[in-house]
Amino acid sequence: MLSLAVLVAIALFTVEPDTLPLLGQTRWGLLALAPFVVGLRVILGAWRLHYIAKGFLKFSGALRAQLAWDFFSCITPSSIGGGPIAPAYIAKDSRVSLGDSSAIMLFAMLLDQIWFACAIVLVLLSTASIDVIPDSLGNIGVLTLITYFLGYLAWIIVFAYGALKKPEVLSWVVQRVFMLPGLRRFSSKADSILQDLQERATILRSQRPVFFLNGFGLTLLTWASRYALVVLIVAATAPEVDYILASLRSVVTMLGVLVVPTPGGAGGAEGLFALLVGPLLPQALVSPAALIWRVLGYYVFLAAGAYLTLDRALRNYK
Repeated sequence: MLSLAVLVAIALFTVEPDTLPLLGQTRWGLLALAPFVVGLRVILGAWRLHYIAKGFLKFSGALRAQLAWDFFSCITPSSIGGGPIAPAYIAKDSRVSLGDSSAIMLFAMLLDQIWFACAIVLVLLSTASIDVIPDSLGNIGVLTLITYFLGYLAWIIVFAYGALKKPEVLSWVVQRVFMLPGLRRFSSKADSILQDLQERATILRSQRPVFFLNGFGLTLLTWASRYALVVLIVAATAPEVDYILASLRSVVTMLGVLVVPTPGGAGGAEGLFALLVGPLLPQALVSPAALIWRVLGYYVFLAAGAYLTLDRALRNYK
């Protein structure tokens, strides 16, 4: 509802009487490719989880896991991203230990964070020659975004160090949490899960460099498909397209959504799209373009998650 409310607000400020003629100029063939890009994103994400699991997950299980991850990302704050919740679904669905599923997701999240670090560096370097951050944000807006990027980059470095070099820090934190009143009775179960997690994390860290390179390559392709959805929408609705600028604006938009505290970035994602991608479009088409983006990148995964949840509930009932 929050997402739809912001879309309506954007429409009230941008839709004009000449909107219908502009819709007639839309290149519908490019828009027809958008669902295929979304499907490619899911398949690549599933392929990555299957690859990381090294036999623990069949591809069909990895496909359901990726859809579940996307669904949990839609119903949790963007800063959480669904990653901490998905292991429970994977463990139940594919009948693997929670420690194994947690290690798989931790490594996938680490690969995402490494890509975010690269994306931030790319954006910051590009600002010297390309109008990546629109002037309409003003000096305060630009400064805020750059400060956020630098802060997030520092967090990524800390996260990567903890995941690759000092996994015992995670164990220490979890053990302290389960010493709290009301949680102590789960401490033995938590210790067992942490042991599985550390063993699986040790296996992942011991892989050859090619394993990490292939995993990062799949991560890059997965995120490229997310950005391609924005670029396709811009190319279909804008008469003249600067593909490099559209790609960089989509990267900035996705990075900005990560800090929005609402479930799936609802409300904030639509606003960021209007602020960052909107200037590349005819003003009257900003709202329809944002709606298409959210339908394919957000509402579809809410529906898929509802189906997976119902299917799991029915199977447990039987």
